[in-house]
Amino acid sequence: MPKITKSHATPHFEKQFDRLSKNLQKIAARKILLFENNPFHPSLNTHKLKGELSAFWSFYINDNFRVLFRFLKNNEVIYYNIDTHDIYK
Repeated sequence: MPKITKSHATPHFEKQFDRLSKNLQKIAARKILLFENNPFHPSLNTHKLKGELSAFWSFYINDNFRVLFRFLKNNEVIYYNIDTHDIYK
């Protein structure tokens, strides 16, 4: 898949991002940049979700934190949430 040409973030995503520790924000920013340049980089474990969240995708920030997002048309994405596995509930 080509790199992401445009990204959007919901207010909820921005609020959750701001709640992360400064160190985790730095890691997340690097992972988001990696994702936008190579959405299926192996270290991100980008995957489509199932069940009630089947319209969404997720990628890893670290062992505990994930980004919940959707692909849009024209290589765009929208970020919905960044949190622990609790984002799946």
